[in-house]
Amino acid sequence: MTSGAARFETLNDAATDAPWIVLAHGVSQDRRLFSAQVAAFRARYRLILIDLPGHGLSTDMAGPYGVSEYADSLEGALAEVGIAQAHFWGTHLGAAAGLLLACRKPQLFSALVLEAPVFPGRPLPAVGQMLARVAETAQTEGIATARRLWWDEGGWFAVMRARPETCRAEEQQAIIADFQGAPWLDSGLASRPLAPIDGALAQLNTQVLMMNGEHDMADFVQAADALEALLPNCRRWRVPEAGGFPLWEFPARVNEKVARFLEEN
Repeated sequence: MTSGAARFETLNDAATDAPWIVLAHGVSQDRRLFSAQVAAFRARYRLILIDLPGHGLSTDMAGPYGVSEYADSLEGALAEVGIAQAHFWGTHLGAAAGLLLACRKPQLFSALVLEAPVFPGRPLPAVGQMLARVAETAQTEGIATARRLWWDEGGWFAVMRARPETCRAEEQQAIIADFQGAPWLDSGLASRPLAPIDGALAQLNTQVLMMNGEHDMADFVQAADALEALLPNCRRWRVPEAGGFPLWEFPARVNEKVARFLEEN
């Protein structure tokens, strides 16, 4: 079972009393996903970059690798550093883990930035089918073949594939190439059951900025629609030209928007 804190990197260039931003990536990525955000925010905020279990510095953390376990690992990392309150910024499953943790401990996060979040406890039909294919491929044909399938056919990477220079496709592929695939290889491990969180979401007073790319997959847009309907303080942003990962694809425009949002909160 996953236990303890996810491993992480902290950046303390800002003043000792500067607010913290917690940054959490999605599947197959690691803390390098936020390279453009580090450059833009490190002078004003203290940063903690999480590597979720099965990824990056946390590659050897045992599964299962579900959203409940990821939320536990986030909580453990923040406790290890002694962070009592922070802003949170996550993408995909990392965003879901942060949102679930916010439901458990509403005072922990003063603002949430959620990029194409998964709705904790609710399925993503097309995404789930792709994940099942990739997991089966990893287990039968090897992790290298699974990585190629993930990149070549994953709808979340479509804009990067179409605009490789603008959207830093080669750098993204380098991150994926380092992913050892534990969540795919151990996909049969049962994550801890997750009780419905609709009521907790409706009571969450934290300010939320939720974004999807203009060309994001329908599964993620529908998940965001459902979350918006429950969250009382949610702003939506459809990022022009972007796909599954606006913060990576078009970091300048995303960083500007998020900077204004965080300054207000």
